[in-house]
Amino acid sequence: MLTSRIRAQGRAFAHIAAYHPELTALRRDLHAHPEIGFEEHYTAGRVVESLKVCGVDEIHTGIGKTGVVAVIRGQQNASGRMVGLRADMDALPMTEHNDFAWKSATPGMMHGCGHDGHTAMLVGAARYLAQTRRFDGAAVLIFQPGEEGFAGAKAMMDDGLFERFPVQAVYGMHNWPQMAPGTVGIKPGPMMAAADRISIEITGKGGHGGHAYMTVDPVVVAAHIITAVQSIVSRNVRAVDSAVISLCAMQAGDLSAFSVVPGKATLAGTVRSFNPVVQDLVERRLREVCNSVAQAFGASAELNYQRIYPATINSAAEAQFAADVAEQLVGAEQVDRHLDPSMGAEDFSFMLQAKPGAYLRLGQGGEGGCFLHNSRYDFNDEVLPLGAALHASLVESSMPLAAS
Repeated sequence: MLTSRIRAQGRAFAHIAAYHPELTALRRDLHAHPEIGFEEHYTAGRVVESLKVCGVDEIHTGIGKTGVVAVIRGQQNASGRMVGLRADMDALPMTEHNDFAWKSATPGMMHGCGHDGHTAMLVGAARYLAQTRRFDGAAVLIFQPGEEGFAGAKAMMDDGLFERFPVQAVYGMHNWPQMAPGTVGIKPGPMMAAADRISIEITGKGGHGGHAYMTVDPVVVAAHIITAVQSIVSRNVRAVDSAVISLCAMQAGDLSAFSVVPGKATLAGTVRSFNPVVQDLVERRLREVCNSVAQAFGASAELNYQRIYPATINSAAEAQFAADVAEQLVGAEQVDRHLDPSMGAEDFSFMLQAKPGAYLRLGQGGEGGCFLHNSRYDFNDEVLPLGAALHASLVESSMPLAAS
């Protein structure tokens, strides 16, 4: 029988630990059958099947294409409150290089970020909450598609998520390999950065590499732009603020045409920031620098700047509340209430723009020494009962039963 070395307090953890093996089996099945954004048909089907077994009160499918929402009503409903819990379900378009029995059976796709574990944890919370119902109100469990670049949270909201299920607060959770198993991290304010996608198309004048004086070389222009934009943050953004500009790809010419100066070059990358004022500043300066550098060489540059995900900002009261709940589970020494924010991005940010709430990190340790989005990453099944218990405890503590 699978057992966890993680220790936590409270009846929720003790209760959920009893079906740890079943949660592990579900998690590994989901890992073996990864699906990318808005294609999570098998995953959603397994979630629905599991929720029916759990005995939840309502199951709603097709919200945000492949999203699933379950409703569980407590022993009482005098409070009229409704609290949301969210888990993402999608995988990544990458090839897995693990060799265990539950490795991806789908070429070119893998659960490289642990959403299989997130889904299993929320199913575990559903089972416990439906069996015990020790709360006053309704729990709304949100199984979200398309977090990895598809803005599935926004798709569910555009499909009426919060109109149909008007929660007063919503909570999300993500595993974190850099934290030890059995620990929880959170902070009020920024938890994850805004993610912007940029592309820069440089137009010059192509020609013969042996007669470069007759060309306007876009590769040279691209090189100067790459260097110049790295001064934007260091010389325009206050040192106490945070921003990152990364130009991650360049495409120009043909590698087999070694003597041909191309007519165009394209750069692609990302901008990360926490503050909308900084975000506006970086976009403006990027546009100015790209245009000015290109013009200096007789070329032109067009910046395409797309704001993909906003920053994930925890509301203060809910962040403190979630930290208190975590502390009751694992102890004060295991909860980091001032966790450093990450320059990664998360579409739970859309939900936090609409509702008060908080985004937590659940320590899972470095399974195989791998961080997220690594081809040898795997979720640590030991933390499944703790994650499920933390979800469930947020509900029970948000909506306590009235004293009899």
